[in-house]
Amino acid sequence: MTFEDEALVALLQALKARGYRFITPTNDTHRLVSWRLFQGSRHTLRDIFGWTRPFRDGDVEPEILALMREAGILVEKGRRLSSALRVASLGDDLFLHSAYPPKAKDAVFFGPDSYRFADFIRAELGHANRVVDIGAGSGVGGMVAARVCPQAAIVLADINPQALRLARINAAAAVVSAEVMESDGLAKVTGPIDVAIANPPYLLGSGGRAYRDGGDLLGARLSLNWAKAAMARLPAGGRLLLYTGSAIVEGHDRLKTELESLAAREGANLRYREIDPDVFGAMLLHPAYRRVDRIAAVGAVLEKAAAPA
Repeated sequence: MTFEDEALVALLQALKARGYRFITPTNDTHRLVSWRLFQGSRHTLRDIFGWTRPFRDGDVEPEILALMREAGILVEKGRRLSSALRVASLGDDLFLHSAYPPKAKDAVFFGPDSYRFADFIRAELGHANRVVDIGAGSGVGGMVAARVCPQAAIVLADINPQALRLARINAAAAVVSAEVMESDGLAKVTGPIDVAIANPPYLLGSGGRAYRDGGDLLGARLSLNWAKAAMARLPAGGRLLLYTGSAIVEGHDRLKTELESLAAREGANLRYREIDPDVFGAMLLHPAYRRVDRIAAVGAVLEKAAAPA
């Protein structure tokens, strides 16, 4: 871990010691509330690390400011300063992720889907020996799995080096042991996997932003590809916990149909449910979504049949 990374670990620990908490909302909500805050002169830690508000060096404790400088996340524009990263809270843990607005192609996502994904894992994980978080991003899935199953080995896999860096820092600050590896899906993950978890991007036409772009099938392609890859690797009795989104077209859920077919081919059991019936409603303005009724957040558990006794 580099000097800058160690400073970020220390920053997260310092924020936690001060009772920092911030629930990261949607970008639309962030935009609205940031505008409201801009009308005032608030400079709390939540304003700086949650709402990405500009501040001056006298607005924050010297220890926090020094750690920001050491970590290389202090953005200086004249006398005004800001943080290059945001910090979200989930339970007792803090997560570094990309600053608002997340424009870069390698932006690291954290938002309402992260909280729904965490709840899904808590509800469905049960016992596990080795959990692989596919497309781990900031490390939410793997870290929640570690809290649910402290005895499990955790692997955080992602193709985005920036995501892997922040996931490693987030895990270190939370004192969670995890193997972090660069991998496109499961391509470079070796060794046994008894549980795979995933929260893939699921929107179509996301301007090259990898954390949002789920490919064709109205954004469901990546979810389906990761499910196929997991089924090819999981042993008898192994499980995939997939939290994603599905475009419902004239009442039909194509992702559910595709996963039912996959389960039948693999001799697996599928449990599938809608977690939130209507998310990212603004996407329906996109021409490709002109026949879409809504986009639903869904949870799928695929479990391969156990080996014969």
